[in-house]
Amino acid sequence: MAINLTKGQRIEIGLSKVGLGLGWDPNEGTGFNFDLDASAFMLGTNKKLPKDEYLIFYNNLCGRGHQGDDCDKKGCSDGLFGVRSLGDDTTGGSSDGDDETLTVDLAKVPLEITEIIFTVTIHDYEARRQNFGQVRNSFIRIYNAQNNEEIAKYELDEDFSVETAVEFGRLYKRGDEWKFEAMGIGYKGGLQYFVNKYA
Repeated sequence: MAINLTKGQRIEIGLSKVGLGLGWDPNEGTGFNFDLDASAFMLGTNKKLPKDEYLIFYNNLCGRGHQGDDCDKKGCSDGLFGVRSLGDDTTGGSSDGDDETLTVDLAKVPLEITEIIFTVTIHDYEARRQNFGQVRNSFIRIYNAQNNEEIAKYELDEDFSVETAVEFGRLYKRGDEWKFEAMGIGYKGGLQYFVNKYA
């Protein structure tokens, strides 16, 4: 049974392949769509990106700089560094629940990476005047990527009424094992805020 995560909670993962799904309902009112973006920052011991390619997001889906459906055309599977984004959803409301997905094959993560921070941001939030308090049924979940069994879930709209960027959680290495911590830290900013923090 899946755990409903609370801020600061830590859980054992015990898996080699982990999925992270982000979901939200589309904007049914007037105005702009809600475009939420899930990203992964692969960090070294100094809590920084060892190189730019370790930021996996909509403009670098697999570590090779692919965008759109380039990964499918070129046969990328788990990503160059074991982390891959399956693409950018700009409206939400997917029928299977997850609108954006990141997959992590921990066996393929480079040894220099000691933690992976997962963030969720609202694209173009300033111009659209949007925040998480306006997005309905937004969540992020951790699941077993081999059988889709949900391990843990975090509801985004409950704790982040005015924020536009959230550090959802992190996978971190202790010895040879990976664990997960729900961070749940909200900010007023966008993806660039995290780039500045971790670059």
